[in-house]
Amino acid sequence: MSTNRAEPTPMVSLQKELKKMKGATLAAAVSDADRIIALLETAREQVANAKDPHTASITMTKLQNPIKDRFEALNKDLREISKQQKNFGKALDKLLPHRPLPSESNAIAGCESHIAKTIIMHLFREGRFDVATSFLAEAREHGVIGAADDMQNIFEPLEVHFTDLYRILGDLRNRNLLPAMEWAERNADGLEANSSNLEFELNRLQFIWLLKGPAVNGLPDDERNGLLGALQYARQHFWKFQTRHGKQIRELMTAIVFSNNIQDSPYRSLFEIHSAFEEVAHSFAREFCSLLHLSAESPLYVAVTAGAISLPQLLKYNQAMKAKKTEWTSYDEQPFETPLPSRMVYHPIFVCPVLKEQTTAQNPPMMLPCGHVVCKEALKKMLKASRFKCPYCPSEGVYKDAREIKL
Repeated sequence: MSTNRAEPTPMVSLQKELKKMKGATLAAAVSDADRIIALLETAREQVANAKDPHTASITMTKLQNPIKDRFEALNKDLREISKQQKNFGKALDKLLPHRPLPSESNAIAGCESHIAKTIIMHLFREGRFDVATSFLAEAREHGVIGAADDMQNIFEPLEVHFTDLYRILGDLRNRNLLPAMEWAERNADGLEANSSNLEFELNRLQFIWLLKGPAVNGLPDDERNGLLGALQYARQHFWKFQTRHGKQIRELMTAIVFSNNIQDSPYRSLFEIHSAFEEVAHSFAREFCSLLHLSAESPLYVAVTAGAISLPQLLKYNQAMKAKKTEWTSYDEQPFETPLPSRMVYHPIFVCPVLKEQTTAQNPPMMLPCGHVVCKEALKKMLKASRFKCPYCPSEGVYKDAREIKL
């Protein structure tokens, strides 16, 4: 595995420019437009109620400067938005210049239908149902997706599911846990089969949220809120989590003793929930997709992001190889480590300590009876007749006793 420090990628600079562009919203422009409308409506009422033309003339004269100022402010807001959009476009052109790919073959030739379906799936996952429907119609119109592909029966159920998902995520970010808990209760069997803690984490957060009281959670100040409300909630709901989460429940119950001074208690960390709702929203989305047999993140997003990170280095490496008049010959392996973020590293790797090579599907890691691991090719070279001796300890064994490890 390469240990060289990876060079910074263009994505870091692009993300900064994207953040600036997202910060330049239309909120100020909309506010200025609303003020202009309000000024005009007020003036219209005054003119309509005026008893003589002179009063109407004064009203219109007084209106000129405020309207002019608001229009100038509106134009300024729009210029700022346009400026940030242009800056982002310039950053795209500079950091990701258009260059032909160094390949004599088109890797995606013949895959147009699969790519179109992947894009449609991504749009559905992002909640852009109207765009996905239009994209599907145009893909059929241009023959990219055949009329025989019954895509509508696939995407209509997904639209229902993801509409439900985004509704619940919106409630979670508004500090409303009830819809998520109802969904988790309906799908308790599936969550349990996946060894998920989601239902307990939702109920745990609801308990803490109630314990914070009306001054923090904004809920009605009655017997269902505050300390008494939290205790009542715990009695009604925590019993079914006792087997798997008994320790966490006992900690929560003990923490109640310190409820008047929780900040100076040993249980302070349990009640620090600054980012808890955002975290539980991410967990909910992941478990929701898991029950639909979908990955937590859109495959298109992951592929494009990983490609944007690795492509500049691949282009640079290819140019260096051309200059040296050589090329990388391994078909299923990159010549260097791609600096992907940890959330995009899905499969662990194993480097054989004997042959110093990374294992592959054709040359998988094999565990010897003594517990040491080597690759399959190394094990074959160690065989004498059908027996082998471990290169790291005195143990011996036969080939059939070695077990393949699935990574």
